[in-house]
Amino acid sequence: MDTQVGDPLLGSLVDGRYHVRERVARDGMASTYLAVDERLRRTVALKVLQPEHPGQPFHLNRFADEVTNLARLTHPNAVVWLGQGMHNGLPYLVLEHVRGRTLREVLAERGRLAPLEAVAIAEQVLSALAAAHRAGLVHRDVRPENILVADSPSGGHSLLDAVVKVADLGLVRAIEAGGGQPAVTAAYVCPEQVAEGRSDQRGDVYSAGIVLFEMLTGRVPYEGARPAEVAWAHVQQDVPAPSRLAPGVPPVLDDLVASATRRNPAARFMDAGPLLQAVQAARETLTVSAATQVMRPPAQTRPYHSQPLAEETMIVGQVAPPQRPSWARLPGADQPESRSRREAAAEGGVAALLDQARLHYQRLMADPRGRMRLIAGAVVLALLVLTGGWWLFSGRYDDMPQVMNLPKEQAVAALEDLGLEVEFAAPQYRENVAKDVVLLQDPAPGDNVSSGDTVTLTLSAGPESRQVPDVTGKPYDLALVDLKAEPLRLKPVKAGERFDDLVPKGTVIETDPKAGEPIEPESEIKVIVSKGKAPITIPFVEGKQLRDARNELENLGLKVSVEYVDSDKAYETVVKQDPATGTGAERGNTVKLQVSNNRSVQPPGSEQPMPEVRNWNCGDAENHLAGMGLRVEVRGVRDGDDKNRYRVTRQFPNAGSKVQPGQRVIIRCEERR
Repeated sequence: MDTQVGDPLLGSLVDGRYHVRERVARDGMASTYLAVDERLRRTVALKVLQPEHPGQPFHLNRFADEVTNLARLTHPNAVVWLGQGMHNGLPYLVLEHVRGRTLREVLAERGRLAPLEAVAIAEQVLSALAAAHRAGLVHRDVRPENILVADSPSGGHSLLDAVVKVADLGLVRAIEAGGGQPAVTAAYVCPEQVAEGRSDQRGDVYSAGIVLFEMLTGRVPYEGARPAEVAWAHVQQDVPAPSRLAPGVPPVLDDLVASATRRNPAARFMDAGPLLQAVQAARETLTVSAATQVMRPPAQTRPYHSQPLAEETMIVGQVAPPQRPSWARLPGADQPESRSRREAAAEGGVAALLDQARLHYQRLMADPRGRMRLIAGAVVLALLVLTGGWWLFSGRYDDMPQVMNLPKEQAVAALEDLGLEVEFAAPQYRENVAKDVVLLQDPAPGDNVSSGDTVTLTLSAGPESRQVPDVTGKPYDLALVDLKAEPLRLKPVKAGERFDDLVPKGTVIETDPKAGEPIEPESEIKVIVSKGKAPITIPFVEGKQLRDARNELENLGLKVSVEYVDSDKAYETVVKQDPATGTGAERGNTVKLQVSNNRSVQPPGSEQPMPEVRNWNCGDAENHLAGMGLRVEVRGVRDGDDKNRYRVTRQFPNAGSKVQPGQRVIIRCEERR
């Protein structure tokens, strides 16, 4: 059944601007339409949110404020938010239209992807999620339907060259700000969302791991008759290794999926940034031949084409009776009364009027004076028709005046003097036309206009402001071409190179002035280029003893700084390191270690024998034992006396007993005679 039949939005004009052409997707939170922005003449995606409970109040102002904040997040792998509004009581969003397919459609066609193809898509998805996580955003609905695979810039069909964009970044937060209850997809939901009704950046890491699993195997890890069964499987079971379902998946990708999909969120990557680094490291270990490896369908698994093209969504943590929105109901059984009976009843009255008119005409024609009155009436009627026709088709119109090249105020005054309404189209940049001078007018000069008609004026925005183009992330040679191109003709200078874990070698890291800042044509611009990942990889030293960690780091040419902190770990155990493991570094860089100062817990191997201190001077014995890290209790010495006037007569524990730093020992002293 065609679900678009009866959709009231199809063919409508939303907000007087967006002409809805077709519906392209629908899930538990929204319906997505393809629309044309009639003002800017471009294709956009229109996402209309579906209410969880019809009639429930929606806070549009808070929703609009959140969308405005989301629009500031820009990333080449994230779909751009263009606007928002309310239509027929339903909030809607306007987004960038990405020409291509969803990852769901790619998987439906391909079954599963080669390892390098899956990693190439995952890398771009995680790049967008990492930017969102740095901005404090959590997606909470990462799934193939929200991953768009745009057409390759080269025109080919290779997924290795495709541009991937993540849709709906921040949508969940915007819906919650408006008072709505967002839905999630059971096949990709993280265990803590199901069990506790909460999730953070680590929940996106889990969902991204499930998507990577599906790309490698052609199916999701759990299936069930109901979404709730699938959701609870994430809580109760570990995600299997992809190679169990798809022989040939490299072990490095099995490990990657396992790390991202730990049931305990504390055991996962903290956010998408470290996972992105792990994916990039995995890509480097895969051979080029793996990208073109022909993979057989997984043995004893359901063919991928039998999976639904859209996974079911659900509200996790709440159970509400299903309600069908009133705006979605088809016409009911009550039909309007047929008009045929009323029309039949009216036919008799019309026939009677016609009979009366015919009799009246016959009486007029039988009387000479009646014929004269009839002729005079016909002449008057003809004059009225001619006069009305002239007024209707010509007399009521004025000629549209010429207002192009006039300043805005002068043009508006001339049009309002004729009783015309004025509206403005989007301004256009013109190098040689001052700002707010009329460039175009509609209707054109000389066309017919009448009082009350609307005239659309297009004003000049003046010369277009010059800004530094964004060449970050581009190879240095291509960046030079862009910077030297018309109309700026900038003079790029290579200002230096530096290591960067995320930016490949030979790629532009930043420019000075930065992208988007104003700049004059033919100005000098400094370009900083990446040297790639630093030559030293920071090892994992957390949990090691300070001496061992220090030796390991210093042997790599790194410096170590130590900070003692409160901890329940054994004394001088490393509890935290900065930079994190896997980060690149150069010789001479400093690694900061936070070390436990808990002397009550000593590491293994710290025990030593209790020395023989009997007959020692009491003060010397106390100092010696304290130097061993022991807590010394002195007995038998009067307050204020010199302890070296006393000698040790008894000790506990006895000499040779095992003691460890922080342990309490007792010495008994007597005054020398």
